[in-house]
Amino acid sequence: MLAKALAEFAYEELLAPVHEHGDTYRIDLPGEVRYRFRARRGAYDCWHVDPASLRRGSPLGDEPGDDMLRFLLDAHTALGLTGDTAGHLVRELTATLAADVALSATAQPASVLADLDYADLEGHQTGHPWIVANKGRLGFSATDAAAYAPESRRTMRLPWIAVHRDLAQFRGVPGLDEHRLYAEELDPATAQRFRERMHSRLGEDADLGAYLWLPVHPWQWDETIAPLFAPDIAAGRILRLGEAPDRYLAQQSVRTFLDVDQPGRRTVKLPLSVLNTLVWRGLPTERTLAAPAVTAWVHGLRDSDPFLRDECRVVLLGETASVTVRHPVLEDLPGVPYQYRELLGTIWREPLVPELGEGERARTLASLLHVDPYGRPFVAELVDRSGIAPRAWLRSLFHTMLPPLLHCLYQYGLVFSPHGENAIVVFDEYDVPTRLAVKDFVDDVNITDQPLPELADLPADVSAVLLREAPAYLCQFIHAALLVGHYRYLADLAEMHLGVPQSDFWAMVRDEILDHQARFPELSERHRMFDLLTPRIDRLCLNRNRLLLDGYRDRPGRPHVAAHGTVPNPLYGGPR
Repeated sequence: MLAKALAEFAYEELLAPVHEHGDTYRIDLPGEVRYRFRARRGAYDCWHVDPASLRRGSPLGDEPGDDMLRFLLDAHTALGLTGDTAGHLVRELTATLAADVALSATAQPASVLADLDYADLEGHQTGHPWIVANKGRLGFSATDAAAYAPESRRTMRLPWIAVHRDLAQFRGVPGLDEHRLYAEELDPATAQRFRERMHSRLGEDADLGAYLWLPVHPWQWDETIAPLFAPDIAAGRILRLGEAPDRYLAQQSVRTFLDVDQPGRRTVKLPLSVLNTLVWRGLPTERTLAAPAVTAWVHGLRDSDPFLRDECRVVLLGETASVTVRHPVLEDLPGVPYQYRELLGTIWREPLVPELGEGERARTLASLLHVDPYGRPFVAELVDRSGIAPRAWLRSLFHTMLPPLLHCLYQYGLVFSPHGENAIVVFDEYDVPTRLAVKDFVDDVNITDQPLPELADLPADVSAVLLREAPAYLCQFIHAALLVGHYRYLADLAEMHLGVPQSDFWAMVRDEILDHQARFPELSERHRMFDLLTPRIDRLCLNRNRLLLDGYRDRPGRPHVAAHGTVPNPLYGGPR
């Protein structure tokens, strides 16, 4: 963790390492404290610090640099932390370390992980590669983390509730109403048990159609729903129905669950009033309501586009149904912290398993950065299994991921956020990347603020919820989420373990972009409008946001990642 902190804090210019000689650097801190380490430099002016090289020097002597919390004591003044931010940060860092220890205790070799299915592999991932306190989960106790965190790898059954339509609203894609949804997600015996539970509470003559059903996270019920919706529970507007029998596994997002008993059933996304990786993990009311409409629109683009549909065969895991529950008081109070407008609801997402063909296997992009306890990267295991050269394998990865993302940007002025959790790579039976799956539309789809004809008929409910951004900012979704947020770490693994120099890695990425542009010369104006090949790009800063800009204070709106200066773009190839 300390090596990661030094690397990311140096990248975000929170700290300024001093070059001593060769690959050795030091950081000078108050009290005559110095940290020395070896580091490799990479694209975007990033750092890769060798953990084994860390030494802490002080007037009392020299010792191993292996204590993240000691470093925080040494560096909090140099980092510019306020006392309240530092206090909460200690909690996040300690919780992350505890989760890392839990992962280490049961870590498996890459050869074992390569045989796991998508749901099981998620429980072995180590979290966001860029954010240092990436498993803070403020709100969870140690018992909660052991029960509900993905690294616990414990299946759970979800309790369901019924909520009166005075509070709740259903939305579905065309052809999917609540009756069909419940019939597909619940077996008849469970549905009958739920109806009997409602009659026992409301009476035999009660209008059960006045209620909507939805699953709820047991932690959220206990910590948030039961106390904050107590009047509605007492009045019978919210009823507990009991658990459904299917078992679910938490994914890396903590609040999203895969059905392991019936993988063909939908993935369930639930709000959790837990602060993790910069934001509270609730479900915003407006976006939850709009999720199926966004899905229908995005699916329509894909289904009418031969390149996306037939050549890329891209999988878009749509959020096809939602139930949104408004708090009758909190959502009408101006200036209320945003976490109180994201308390209760459910989004049902299309499952991945039915999309896979014979011999295909899916893994999140995040898994490609995993390194096992023996120092073997997961990506090296997959490359060896594929039987092809590392450069050919990487070209397959880039050709799998970039064309559909670039086409959406250039043709429709639309971007996903293809970070390691949202982007899913589909492999053939030889573990060669072949196609891309993308998820999380309602939170992470943005569109251009330019008047493109392809957006002229955007449905009103979709237009109302999607953020419109300038072209340069849309490019950052590919730069920051994919290239800086993932490929810069993959490039280092490729150089150290696959024998592919970083210069070659980034040249292959650039070539894939240029090849795609040559494939669609009629979009040349869009290629210039959404220019990914500029000499420099903004340096977006995730850790700086938490430490200096946002802290841990309540705020009425979700924070947005801010830029701090610029960095050289490894995709730039000189004047065009």
